[in-house]
Amino acid sequence: MTRRRPLPTTEKRNRRSENIDELSTRQIVDLINTEDALVPAAVARQRKHIAAAVDMVVERIRRGGRLFYVGAGTSGRLGVLDASECPPTFGVSPLLVQGIIAGGRRALVRSAEGAEDCAGDGAEAIDKKHVKPVDVVVGLAACGMTPYVHGALNRARRIGAGTVFVTCAPEAVKHIPAEIIINPVVGPEVITGSTRMKAGTATKLVLNTLTTAAMIKLGKTYGNLMVDLRATNEKLRDRSLRIVIEMTGLSRARAKNLLARADGKVKAAIVMHFRKVNLPAALKILDESRQSLRKALEETS
Repeated sequence: MTRRRPLPTTEKRNRRSENIDELSTRQIVDLINTEDALVPAAVARQRKHIAAAVDMVVERIRRGGRLFYVGAGTSGRLGVLDASECPPTFGVSPLLVQGIIAGGRRALVRSAEGAEDCAGDGAEAIDKKHVKPVDVVVGLAACGMTPYVHGALNRARRIGAGTVFVTCAPEAVKHIPAEIIINPVVGPEVITGSTRMKAGTATKLVLNTLTTAAMIKLGKTYGNLMVDLRATNEKLRDRSLRIVIEMTGLSRARAKNLLARADGKVKAAIVMHFRKVNLPAALKILDESRQSLRKALEETS
């Protein structure tokens, strides 16, 4: 007889919200907020594993690798969201960080829950992306047992890619096929099984930290300034200009002229100013500095 796996924490009933439908509106809001407040501490308890995942991603990207998120439902959407925000924030190629969601693009805006049940489809998605040993694949599944995600991770492991898994279910950890497991245990949801809530929030925090920390290590910021942003709208163009002004001390007009001569590239503009070089020379200096603005400016200190 097959032993049944224990019910994951994400599917258990939250005793504190059993009578939530009898509460006032203010009490409902307060209860949800109280439960949400548990999330940051749960994520903080996983900081060692998150840091290990960051180091894995950085090391492999430096060798030409890419980062893939694989998930279904809320988890899949969060992976696609985090991936889509990397190019404008850090100036990287859209191919560097990619999100894979069960059910494809349609599942981003419309529920396709049945798409998560086939492990073979997850493996096929990895093959379609031509995942290589130098890449990293991060599985996202609040319950930890989503077949689509397991299929993808198992295929990635056979290829030799780095593997990471983010789940909020401690019961699933021993069954997960990944080198690094990030397991923020946030407890049962306010509405039983609704992992778009605390589990989704925890996943979002983990992914924010993973890519942000990795990009910082890869030289995509100078201090906390977004020096590699891609200015694709007026807000970002203004931010680019403000960064150049803050870094160089130039007037707005002179900073704008400098940024124009740098083809809108913030890092290059700053190198041009401090190293007294033209754009091609600034780009060469940045390449020699592994795209680290701090290293590129060391010669001037």
